[in-house]
Amino acid sequence: MQEDRYHIHLDVFEGPMDLLVHLIRKNEVDIYDIPIAVIADQYLEYVEQMQAMNVDLAGDFLLMAATLMQIKSRMLLPRHFDDEDDDEDPRMEIVRPLAEYLQLKEAAESIGTRHLLGDSVFARSPEPMEFDDREDEVIMVGLFELIDAFAKILENVRQEELVTVTAETVSVKERINQIADILEEKQTVTFTELFGEDYTKMDMIVTFLALLEMTKLSIIKIAQHLHSGIIRIFYA
Repeated sequence: MQEDRYHIHLDVFEGPMDLLVHLIRKNEVDIYDIPIAVIADQYLEYVEQMQAMNVDLAGDFLLMAATLMQIKSRMLLPRHFDDEDDDEDPRMEIVRPLAEYLQLKEAAESIGTRHLLGDSVFARSPEPMEFDDREDEVIMVGLFELIDAFAKILENVRQEELVTVTAETVSVKERINQIADILEEKQTVTFTELFGEDYTKMDMIVTFLALLEMTKLSIIKIAQHLHSGIIRIFYA
């Protein structure tokens, strides 16, 4: 099986508004005063990262990216305040639906159907996860938090070590079985422990895709310490 033919459908996990919410919270900005150039550029970076990892993007993601870039361009144009059409901040095109979406997410969170940082696939477990530090507050991890964690792992690997492909690269299904064996033996494993020092770039991508597939199939749950930031994988 060629790994460049293996695809994960992103809409199974989260949508374009979820990515926008993630970026706004990550940058700690007010939704009514979004630094659109920063957010638009970061949004495109995420889209490119996901495409590079064979994550299939729904058309809505590309439409959102185009909308953000259009707003970014409009923000760079001089505004003529004597023209009624120019009175409104161009960012309001995205602020209104974003505010409505946040209200819906917060309402859903209040009745326990999903956590603000994740989606239904990453729903909060009714039982507390077994972390070493039991007093630390735990949240379930969403797709974009995983992408952030994966990006940090790649940053810590020297570029010359990121060999793109080797004959020994395992398939996603094989990696799923390997992760399942690890969990059978250890019950839990940290996110970083799954990425060996001698892994190629393709090995790392395969591991990441395997985790997404296992989550989609409700085989595992992924949780994070709020204070330490450690991400752990558990059987669902």
